[in-house]
Amino acid sequence: SSDLRNIVSMTFHKNADIDILVEGHTDNIPIKTALYRDNWDLSVARSISIVRILTDDYKIAPLRLTASGKGEFTPRASNATAEGRALNRRTEIILSPKLDEIMQLLKANK
Repeated sequence: SSDLRNIVSMTFHKNADIDILVEGHTDNIPIKTALYRDNWDLSVARSISIVRILTDDYKIAPLRLTASGKGEFTPRASNATAEGRALNRRTEIILSPKLDEIMQLLKANK
């Protein structure tokens, strides 16, 4: 979508000094298929799909990206309702500055 393209352009491309962590999450309903052994596998697959979009479609450098899965272990809402489970099936993008550059700035300002 054009909104996503604008976000990527304004945030990720203009701030090349920021690393991008993509976390996948699931609800707590167990899954076991030929493709996914469990919710942890599914959560990692969710994050990898976003990383692939960022690298393939938006040309974000792979070295800036990390894909991770949290499974059902960090819910955002209660898994007791369908609405809560839907909120827990998500990906999150976490931006962080490169720590080595921050350390150099801190040392320079002493």
